[in-house]
Amino acid sequence: MVSFLIFGSLVLGLIAWILAIVNLIRYKNNRRQHWPTFSILSVAACAVALYFQLVYSSYLVNIGDLSALMDTIGTTANAAAILLIVTLILNGLTLILYRNHTKK
Repeated sequence: MVSFLIFGSLVLGLIAWILAIVNLIRYKNNRRQHWPTFSILSVAACAVALYFQLVYSSYLVNIGDLSALMDTIGTTANAAAILLIVTLILNGLTLILYRNHTKK
């Protein structure tokens, strides 16, 4: 189960970025329908990836493996920050592009 949390977090983080990038590519190719769905799914995938990391940290605390927690918590926090910031930037850029398109 533990390897599922780590692998799932990684996969969902990549899915969050891919969905946001696909949304930007769809804008460039004039396929502008359903863009809110892609953005919502992207943010949701990011949230679930971060949740998996929290569950993994909780698991380490529950089994008493504090040395593993201390070894990984810094990297986990940095990776979570990067995942969140990049996801928000990509989806914010998408929102700005689509908002400016609907104003014209």
